[in-house]
Order: sequence, then structure tokens, then C-alpha cells
Amino acid sequence: MKPGWREAAFNDGWVYRDRVPTAEAGIVLSDWLARRYRHSAAELWLERIVNGELDCDGQRLEADRLLRGGESILWRRPPWLEPAISDQWETIHDDGDLLVINKPSGLPVMPGGGFLRHTLTALLEPTCARPVHRLGRFTSGLQVCARSPQTRALWSRQFRPDGGCRKVYQAWSRRVPGLELGQCLTVSSDVVERPHPLLGWIWGPEPLKEQPIRKRLPAHSELELLERTAEGDRLQVTISTGRPHQIRIHLAQLGSPLLGDLLYLLDREISSTATPGDGGYRLHAWRLVAGGLALQSSLPPDWGTF
Repeated sequence: MKPGWREAAFNDGWVYRDRVPTAEAGIVLSDWLARRYRHSAAELWLERIVNGELDCDGQRLEADRLLRGGESILWRRPPWLEPAISDQWETIHDDGDLLVINKPSGLPVMPGGGFLRHTLTALLEPTCARPVHRLGRFTSGLQVCARSPQTRALWSRQFRPDGGCRKVYQAWSRRVPGLELGQCLTVSSDVVERPHPLLGWIWGPEPLKEQPIRKRLPAHSELELLERTAEGDRLQVTISTGRPHQIRIHLAQLGSPLLGDLLYLLDREISSTATPGDGGYRLHAWRLVAGGLALQSSLPPDWGTF
């Protein structure tokens, strides 16, 4: 293992808790879990029940059962192997309370997507700092953390769409049609929640084909072309709204997804097999102006190498 990396390791497992809605009475438990958590089929949930991993209303289950609605379901997930992560970073600002780091690509900020202990949140525990917001796992750059609840709340408000925070990213995308060097382009299309076979619903661009949309969030991005190469366009992207996966989605909306993005594809399509945590793309939180501070992080060493 190269320096600066934490080896893949087993965690201690985790306990997940759910409550069955009364309106979903009459469904077999394994089927209900498979509908709720699409990463696992009903057969796998049945196997977990038989292995004694699930409780219903405080009682260990030995067999599948028909739900009456309102039950409390507990799953004791056994320890699982978490992938290796980069566990070192550059500190950009630290006043004893507010901590801003240059997060490396590949390091998850918070638990989720198969990560529990191999996260920035867990690595920061000895410092008493906690993340204020969440960069995508493979998004590098300025990650704001704070030690006191008051400072976390203050900065969380500034990260809201009306909070006055100015966030500037760099991104490598497919060629953006109609955009020339030094020119700017504003994208104000909504980020929409669309169906996804693995996750149920996922944030994405407005689809070209007719399909259900559960929710819309207004979003605003300003693009400037910094460099054009045979591989793609290097962009400066300024955002104030900070919607889920906003930059990835807005570039896909334009027909210019991030280079290497496995989830957001051409023609505003979304991969049926990828998830937001899959890597391959290049997105860097470069500059941040908020709370009286103007901060900048260095680009990754391989930023311009393909």
C-alpha cells in the first residue's frame, strides 16, 4: 500500500432500523425489504432472515413473515470489507474551530454506499471536527468542517441557496457546444428526481424521453471555458445553489457530461447499473468565498493528465 492510503479493512458491522408503513400491510417481509433496498433481491433478504440477522418488534426472526403494518424491523448487518481510501490531505484553514481541507478524490465524506469507517467523518473523530457539507466521493477540493455545533450551523446556513456562499469548481467535460475560450454560459435548468432501477429514485437532468418526475429543485450554474484539448474542455463552474450532483447534472443537461462519468451519460440518459458514488470523473472544489474568507485549493497532481 502506497503512503497516504489506508488499506481495505473489515468494519464491525452496523444495525439498520426501519418501520413498516401501515399502508404496506399484507406484503411478505423479504419482498418489502427488496422493494425498499433494491441493492438486494428478496432471495438474499430471505437468506439473511434464515441466518438470524433480522428482528421484528424486538424478536429474532427465524422465517419470513407476512407484514401487518407498523412493525419495527432491525437488521444486524455483519462486518463487511471497506475499500482502501486516501487518508491524508492538505489543511487549507484551521483556526481551532473552523477546519477547511483539500479533500482527496476517492475519500467518502460521510457513511453510505458501502462505507462506514473509511470516511472523512470517521477520520476526523480524534479532532472533534465534523463535515459541514458533503462533497461527492470522487470530487476533490475544499471541504468545510467545524468543531463546534454553532459554527457548523452558521456555515450550513451559508451553504444554502440563499446563504451568499460562492463556490467555484474546475471540471473536465466533453466539449461544450457553442462555448469558446473565455466565454461564459449560464445553466438554470432544474435538477429533477427520476426513476432508477437500483436506487428507486435519483437526481438527474430533465429527461428527453417521457418518464415520471417526483421532484424538482431549481439550480443555477455559471460555466467558463478555461482550456480546450483533444480530450475535452476544462471548465470553471460557479454555483450558489449546491443541489445534489448539480454540476454533473447540468453538464449532462448540455450534452457534455464530465469525462469519465459512469452515471450521467449523453442524451440526458442515466446508467441503469451505476450509482452516484462511482468514480472516473474529474471535479474539483477549487475556490470558496463565504463567512469573510476567500479560500483556494491546489488542483490534483494528475489534473491535466489523461
